[in-house]
Amino acid sequence: MLFNSYSFIVFFVIMVALHYMPFAWKVKKTNLLIASYIFYAAWNPPFILLLWLSTVVDFFVGRSLYNEANKNKRKLLLVISLIGNLGMLCFFKYGGFLLENFVTLVNALGINYHPAKPNIILPAGISFYTFTTLCYTIDMYKRESKPVKSLLDFSLFVTFFPHLVAGPIVRPHQLVPQFQSPRVATRHQLIQGLFLLSLGLFMKVVMADTMLAGAADSVFTFPHLLLSLDAWMGVLAFSGQIFFDFAGYSTCAIGVAMCLGFKLPENFRYPYAAIGFSDFWRRWHITLSTWLRDYLYIPLGGNRHGGKRTYINLMLTMVLGGLWHGASWTFVVWGALHGIYLCVERMLRSKKTPIDDSPLKIRPTIITSQKKPVVMSASFAPAFLRRRSVHLFFAALFTFFLVNVTWVFFRAANFDTAWRILASMFGFAKNGAALLSTLDIIKVSVITVLLISTHWLMRNTSILQVTQKAKWWLTGLAWAAMLILLVLSQKSSDSFIYFQF
Repeated sequence: MLFNSYSFIVFFVIMVALHYMPFAWKVKKTNLLIASYIFYAAWNPPFILLLWLSTVVDFFVGRSLYNEANKNKRKLLLVISLIGNLGMLCFFKYGGFLLENFVTLVNALGINYHPAKPNIILPAGISFYTFTTLCYTIDMYKRESKPVKSLLDFSLFVTFFPHLVAGPIVRPHQLVPQFQSPRVATRHQLIQGLFLLSLGLFMKVVMADTMLAGAADSVFTFPHLLLSLDAWMGVLAFSGQIFFDFAGYSTCAIGVAMCLGFKLPENFRYPYAAIGFSDFWRRWHITLSTWLRDYLYIPLGGNRHGGKRTYINLMLTMVLGGLWHGASWTFVVWGALHGIYLCVERMLRSKKTPIDDSPLKIRPTIITSQKKPVVMSASFAPAFLRRRSVHLFFAALFTFFLVNVTWVFFRAANFDTAWRILASMFGFAKNGAALLSTLDIIKVSVITVLLISTHWLMRNTSILQVTQKAKWWLTGLAWAAMLILLVLSQKSSDSFIYFQF
């Protein structure tokens, strides 16, 4: 079931009504669990069994991991959990990819081997709920938290429908305690939740699907070289599309959960205002980047074993993070580019004091000299800070430029398409075709400028903080405009991009 579908609107209204009925808390949790299974079954009912199996196995394995005293048995239980979860993920998501590469390898060695292509259907959200259950069993192995006592609470933690299919990726301590006592949204939370749901749908339906998807699809499916302007417009269109699509989903998920009285973790924090790639991954898909940090980068050794090992760990983490997104070498290259950017940034920062991109504050600055310290005057301080702010803004623009280079590999169906787009972008294409209309170019340009400007202005705040400070009528006008544009867009069924991951 899609958030941007009429069936979800009916489903959501029924769920909110049931949640506010005077039922016992256990009955309400059971209703939420059944609703979550219905939400998932609307896509492909048989795969509920896979979701149920993962839930039950990790619930009992997690409890045994926490209570077992024998180290060897604990390691065996952890291996069982890892094999069970990663085995299912590898089969459904990477089975065809691994077989294809194996066939290519053996044929290159002179062995004529051409097996039938497997017809494997990728279960929706398997990457997300696999990481959700994995973090539980790993935490139980480390004894970082106590096991969940109730199978109902654990099942709801894994399958809670707002985050089930495309995140945010939740940790046990973030959600399980919220199931232990009755929860309903206050009037203020309900209004905020409905506003976030409306905003998320606006981002997905109006901005991603209606305004930007057409230009991006045209450029990335065009079989010939393009003019540099058209190539850049297509890449910028996809850059905006994937942000509005994925951040839109996360915003919907947080809003829906808030309407029911629950809180999900933040997943996006204006990433196109990032200054450098460490900052980018603190702002983009935050729950995935922190998961990779805590359960992959740090266990590999993090930065505890010298510079060379740190760079290897960074590259491994980002390459595997790229592969998590899809079973294709283009995703591996996308992850590797981010790994290279992070390594280069780390090398530069090791030789120089890191950029402090904290909120700018006007304050006196002391400049030392051989004679005596000179205190910068208050009248000079604002000009100095304005120059510093401009430098940081251009650093953010350069980061955004490099991010767009990586998006080429993320969006391209194969390397031929990626090289063709890059060659067109950087002027290596002769006699490139003019593909996009003037209206498309103007539309993508205006949206890109507005997107970057908004991210920069909002980089140290949140949309809810802004709406709380704004006049009520101004928030109401913005909300009404979003709803009107949603109705006029006539879009309701395009799947979210991250559903395929």
